[in-house]
Amino acid sequence: MPRVVSFRSPRVLEVIDEAALAVGPDEVRVRTLFSGISAGTELTAYRGSNPYLAKRWDDERRLFVDGAATLEYPLDGWGYEEVGEVVEVGAAVTGVTAGDRVWGTWGHRSETVLTAEHARPRLLDPAADPRVGMFSQMGGIALNVVLDADIHVGETVAVFGLGVPGQLVAQLARLNGARVIGVDGVAARRDLALRLGADVALDVAEGQVAERIRDLTGGRGADVCLEVTGNYAALHEAIRSVAYSSRVCVAGFMQGDGAGLRLGEEFHHNRVQVVASQISGVAPALQHRWDRMRLDSTAIGLAVAGRIAVTELITHTFPLERAAEAFDLLDQAGPDVLQVALEVTS
Repeated sequence: MPRVVSFRSPRVLEVIDEAALAVGPDEVRVRTLFSGISAGTELTAYRGSNPYLAKRWDDERRLFVDGAATLEYPLDGWGYEEVGEVVEVGAAVTGVTAGDRVWGTWGHRSETVLTAEHARPRLLDPAADPRVGMFSQMGGIALNVVLDADIHVGETVAVFGLGVPGQLVAQLARLNGARVIGVDGVAARRDLALRLGADVALDVAEGQVAERIRDLTGGRGADVCLEVTGNYAALHEAIRSVAYSSRVCVAGFMQGDGAGLRLGEEFHHNRVQVVASQISGVAPALQHRWDRMRLDSTAIGLAVAGRIAVTELITHTFPLERAAEAFDLLDQAGPDVLQVALEVTS
């Protein structure tokens, strides 16, 4: 019987049975190998802070409005960092065979059924570590941040937050020709960023981050700041750290009211542009060339080629049946925790 992770209520999780899906003639059955847990969006659902759980999303007007919430518990099958192996192939399928590995998004479940058309462009290089496939969407999110930032060769980029997305953003910014300053309060994350190519890593606990960034840039400030913490105080410091009339790209999923964000200070006086970077869209100037599939497949291609490091970000792996432990560990946000993964062993 297939198994799926179910959020029953805030911070209450069970792994439950779900019905097996039949495989049609143009479909394939994929057994999950690994499923990564996001410390952003997924934890908002796990903790109960996601706005979809409190308000209704009006898709036509693109507004959160009062009324019955869009989502309610139980929430089954959240997750968007999956890789699996094809174990059954429909009679009419071409280009996908049993044993192929597929990356994509199907939630924390032991298996799924995909159309061959969907699976075919998402086949993972058989020589690659299968865990690379977990990073398709997170890699796409990070790449979208860099595209939104419009980084140029020789510029200085400050990355606020060196969790999984921040580590990926920092590496991609470096590939784009930037000098990268990482900012985080966890020593292990700063050390990892430096090993993976960041030029400087600043400790938040030492204070005066904006002042130090200006010292490192001859008083100018960073050419662009990339905020991937989801923390309002970090966003405020990113605004303080960017050069006059420059850009801050915000990828962190902010929760609740904006405590610590003082928009009458540097934001106002330095004409700072704050841009939301979110995976549901691409910058308008790039929409005729870039889409979600290109973002995700480019990130996977870079990882397979060794141009960005992804498996180095994995710190903990749990069997699917111990998903409650895995989420609790990530929720506690210990200094040794980065990418937590679930493994399906049978």
